[in-house]
Amino acid sequence: MKNCIIASTSTLHEGEYLEYLLPELQLHFKDCKTILFIPFARPSGISHDEYTSKVATAFAKINISVKGVHEFENPKEAVQKAEGIFTGGGNTFLLVTQLYKKDLMTILANVVKNGTPYLGTSAGSNICGLTMQTTNDMPIIYPPSFQTLGLIPFNLNPHYLDPDLQSKHMGETRETRIKEFHAFNSLPVLGLREGSWLDVKGEKITLKGNLQARLFRQNQLPEELETGSDLSFLN
Repeated sequence: MKNCIIASTSTLHEGEYLEYLLPELQLHFKDCKTILFIPFARPSGISHDEYTSKVATAFAKINISVKGVHEFENPKEAVQKAEGIFTGGGNTFLLVTQLYKKDLMTILANVVKNGTPYLGTSAGSNICGLTMQTTNDMPIIYPPSFQTLGLIPFNLNPHYLDPDLQSKHMGETRETRIKEFHAFNSLPVLGLREGSWLDVKGEKITLKGNLQARLFRQNQLPEELETGSDLSFLN
């Protein structure tokens, strides 16, 4: 049975890395002494080792150790044997490229669908949808496919931002870009605001956190969903 936390972001304004999620993560990974971290998205271009060290510092606060998947001679075996898995944020194009290059996309999807506890933040959440096409990231590298893990039956837009009515910025809003996606694609898209996450237990998907999420469907008006909403109807 799937057991996932799919979070919009790892860090809230003026908060420490993963701080706001640690109480949830302590329960989520309660049966794990060690989790496997996938650092391939490399935020700000940091190294895999630097990124893994940052994650290890956060998880030490709840007495869980962290090992980076890049540290293993056989990454496929590491994913298959992991007690729990965390994929961090950064650039989704890079993350997806590396998962395909190392032949991990299907294996990762299978182990999570079979019950290995999973945490994703930002790019690591983007890949939980059916495709990565609603990411905010720059296409710095070309993945062999936009298809991702398919842990939920829709796409995500993490770090979703509402239009700032006081801003003089004339560029596209997130809502505009999602409408552009829906000109060619019928998949629903959930705009997940920072501080919110999805709790996935089997086929049940529940919105958690203090904020609403914004649901976009092709040829329909966007809909605001309250925290605690069950999104399983999107199956």
